[in-house]
Amino acid sequence: MSQKLLISTAPHIHCGDTIERNMHLVILALLPALIASFIIFGIGALVVTVTSVVSCMLFEWLISRFLLKREKCTLGDGSAVITGLLLAFNLPSGMPLYQIVMGSLVAIGIGKMVFGGLGNNPFNPALVGRVFMLISFPSRMTSWPVPHQMMAYSDAVTAATPLGLVGYQNDSLPSYLDMFLGNTGGSLGETCALALLIGFAILLAFKVISWHIPVTIMLTVAVLTGIMWLVNPSVYVDPLTHLLSGGLMLGSIFMATDYVTSPMTHKGMVWYGIGIGFLTVVIRLFGSYPEGMSFAILIMNAIVPLINNWCRPKHFGETAK
Repeated sequence: MSQKLLISTAPHIHCGDTIERNMHLVILALLPALIASFIIFGIGALVVTVTSVVSCMLFEWLISRFLLKREKCTLGDGSAVITGLLLAFNLPSGMPLYQIVMGSLVAIGIGKMVFGGLGNNPFNPALVGRVFMLISFPSRMTSWPVPHQMMAYSDAVTAATPLGLVGYQNDSLPSYLDMFLGNTGGSLGETCALALLIGFAILLAFKVISWHIPVTIMLTVAVLTGIMWLVNPSVYVDPLTHLLSGGLMLGSIFMATDYVTSPMTHKGMVWYGIGIGFLTVVIRLFGSYPEGMSFAILIMNAIVPLINNWCRPKHFGETAK
């Protein structure tokens, strides 16, 4: 039986991995946090999530079809769904629908498609949409509904998040268990640390991401906030509170690890994670916003080309200098 000899350019290794497979696994890893958001915030979480995902998918199709004139639809790769989910995870459950649609347009149109689509965007699209909404609608973006108002949406009672209490109401901080299980106010996908860690385990088990970026970010934040806590515990809270509150885990696990906007080498990932952790702590402790994760990731996204240039892997056969 004759066999055909296939000749192609390097590399000649194929592991069966595809963009679609990785995107679908990320969606799978996001499901625990999505389910937790429905349990914690009820119908508001459902409305915000559906609006965000549908809007992101619609805008990607419209821009791809009518502005970029592409014949092949890119919705099948799952990246628009992930952008919609991550954007929703960064929003409070009482967000007005038209504001979610505007954020989705900015996330897909400006954060992704204006650069040519998946693989070309220098910044995480969901964070671009989130920061746009934070600047444009600050009062709505910082109004956090109290958990377990299952049928409330726009009329939900709001309260401060754990990060909002840090620094001047330390006695009012929720317990570690409440923050771990998500019994606190906050964005849809950031409150339940347990669900996010389950998603992290799924991503590691299927080798969608490596541990370098999330662990480095968390260790950096823990070390820096621990130093400040030891110096002045009456002003600064302990590291575990910082790790369990705000968008630290959500950003570390699902947004900082984005393939397109993160470094290519493990050494680069470590420096990238240190930079995000350092900037997050600086903004949280000394900035005007209680949360600094989004800004830290976007700033480090811009520095990724420099990190890749500095941490380039050696060419095959190259000796160390």
